[in-house]
Amino acid sequence: MPHIPAPATAARPQGQSREILRLAVPAFGALVAEPLFLLADSAIVGHLGVAQLAGVGLASAVLHTAVGLMVFLAYSTTPAVARAIGDGQLGKALAAGRDGVWLALLLGVVLAVAGFLAADPLIGLLGAEGEVRTFAVDYLRWSTPGLVAMLLIFAGTGLLRGLQDTRTPLVVATAGFALNIVLNLWLVYGLGWSVTGSAVGTSVAQWAMAGVYLAIVRRNAVRNGVALLPSWRGIRAMTRVGSWLMLRTLSLRVAILATVLVVTAQGTVNLAAHQLAMTIFSFLAFALDALAIAAQALIGKELGAGNAVKARLLTATMIRWGLGFGAVTGLLLALAAPWAGALFTSDPEVQRVLALALWVLAAGQPVAGYVFVLDGVLIGAGDAKYLALAGVVNLAAYVPMLAAVAFLGPPGGGGLAWLWAAFAIGYMAARALTLGIRARSDRWMVLGSG
Repeated sequence: MPHIPAPATAARPQGQSREILRLAVPAFGALVAEPLFLLADSAIVGHLGVAQLAGVGLASAVLHTAVGLMVFLAYSTTPAVARAIGDGQLGKALAAGRDGVWLALLLGVVLAVAGFLAADPLIGLLGAEGEVRTFAVDYLRWSTPGLVAMLLIFAGTGLLRGLQDTRTPLVVATAGFALNIVLNLWLVYGLGWSVTGSAVGTSVAQWAMAGVYLAIVRRNAVRNGVALLPSWRGIRAMTRVGSWLMLRTLSLRVAILATVLVVTAQGTVNLAAHQLAMTIFSFLAFALDALAIAAQALIGKELGAGNAVKARLLTATMIRWGLGFGAVTGLLLALAAPWAGALFTSDPEVQRVLALALWVLAAGQPVAGYVFVLDGVLIGAGDAKYLALAGVVNLAAYVPMLAAVAFLGPPGGGGLAWLWAAFAIGYMAARALTLGIRARSDRWMVLGSG
């Protein structure tokens, strides 16, 4: 086993806290931008009708799958850049970011074209029919142009995080969210474009954000003498790491899509309530993931500098924070559950069923905080292969839980509550176990030091 040199003195807890907060607080604002897009879309579309909301829910599940599989563009760029910074190689760090942007562009174009052409059969696979299917296909097709932009945003954000800058993504995300709200209200209600207006407005806002990142990447490359054209060797290296991260993400997305398949069979009311619950889950997940982003950047930098002791201390601190933050968000969600539905829909049955799901989701928040922090730590360390294989194991553990809900779960709102118990508690517990076992070893720090 290679030796990892330790520092002469470890950082004091106060210094660790400042480092974490310096990255995590702005990252929180930037991370919640995408779920805020979806919350805004859900609130705007939800008042059009239950069929529109259910259709957007199905289309969002497909979009989340496509975008989620490509999140490795950020998750592989951040640690690569951070380790180069820790090793004092700014040029190498900027080159890694540039290669990530080019890879994002290539993959984004392919994904957008395929998504537009395959929108109808993809929605059909999820079991939707009638109006729900029509609205879902419309929303998915007009959202595909934004897929290219989202991948570029991933790569640009990954570069800046690796450079220990989470404030710029916060500014870009805030401006993009404001633009998204204005465009969606105008297109959906002002022009009467229904769900199509919501999709178009979000795509335009996403491209505006992507343009800012492209300008930042170009400016930094020119200032530091880094070529703008890609290094195909660098792209191949990023693709190798990304393939493991893609498998990890695929296991997560399959779990979510399988959950959607089960809830679709429970009826339109449960499907609409599930869409709202999943949107809220995504919002809270991205909030908890602020600590994970800090972990990616800080752990990558410290291991790049060969500082294993500080990496271990930072990990312990962030785990405590993740558990505490999860407990706080869970309590707040439990208190808000009875009234949250009224923000998104006027249908009383959807509101009632949503409250049941949110109470279950609230109970699982501390475990989610633990999971997201350790996910960020291991991503920052470059432990992509373990994360991928653990994801497959977790999915295998979740499938029997879903089967039990599908065949044994009660009808009505109780069925959705069972489903969320399987997802937010059972599935998250499996992830916590596999990540916790790895974090207790030293193997992930050895990988990160290379």
